[in-house]
Amino acid sequence: MDTKTTYINTVKGKVLLFGGVYSNLQALEALIKVAEKENIAPENCFCTGDIVGYCAQPEETVQAFINWGAHSIIGNVEQQLRNREVNCGCDFTEGSRCDVFSKAWYPFAQNQLSEASINWMQTLPNYISFTYANKKIFMVHGSYHYISEFIFKSTPWKNKISSFNETNCDVIVAGHSGLPFTDEKDSLLWLNPGVIGMPANNAKPHVWYAILNDTNGFSYSFHTLSYNYKKANTLMTEQQLPPAYAQTLLTGFWDNMEILPQEERLWKGRDLFKIINH
Repeated sequence: MDTKTTYINTVKGKVLLFGGVYSNLQALEALIKVAEKENIAPENCFCTGDIVGYCAQPEETVQAFINWGAHSIIGNVEQQLRNREVNCGCDFTEGSRCDVFSKAWYPFAQNQLSEASINWMQTLPNYISFTYANKKIFMVHGSYHYISEFIFKSTPWKNKISSFNETNCDVIVAGHSGLPFTDEKDSLLWLNPGVIGMPANNAKPHVWYAILNDTNGFSYSFHTLSYNYKKANTLMTEQQLPPAYAQTLLTGFWDNMEILPQEERLWKGRDLFKIINH
């Protein structure tokens, strides 16, 4: 399938950035309330993809997202679902714990989703581009060249620069890796707002998002989101989804760190605000 980019002209006012809803309806509902409290209209809310994932309410989550009216690019999970593929396309190492777990949650999501939800996924672009506070913003899921590429703060800049070169942008907003971070070099900014469907391995059940602000030029801030994680955990348990992921909702710790570089493994249980702003 050919790639598609949605071009939006200039966006003004606060912008809400987030990713990885992961079928976590309780987290999405809490985020929508944040947007309303912050007076951020749905057209100023942007998701980096993977609306569907590990948790127990894929259909309800997709329909709630559609009804909200926020923007989203396609994540690898949506790409696989709309193409009727048999796996999530997350690029987990074959035989790893994440790979084994995906063989439970991905078929569950496939079975739960309606044709209407799958058809909606067909409309999602691969990328979104817009101008904000005189900066060109470009949204990708993993990277520009590979939807499932894991890009972290510690990822060498040579792996990031190709996405900037291809898009001629100032800011890349990306998802997929599950951790919030920024990396800046030569006036170029890679920004991952984090995900709202699962905690960030920092010993807290809250999840993460970011807000752009143009009041005094271009600025951004990271925020934690509290939601009914106990209900999300219970629903996962009732549906016999991977217990390790359900437990993560309670503890804030990942079951494993297979996908993480060594530097990010050292973030486990730490105050991410200090790391993000370092």
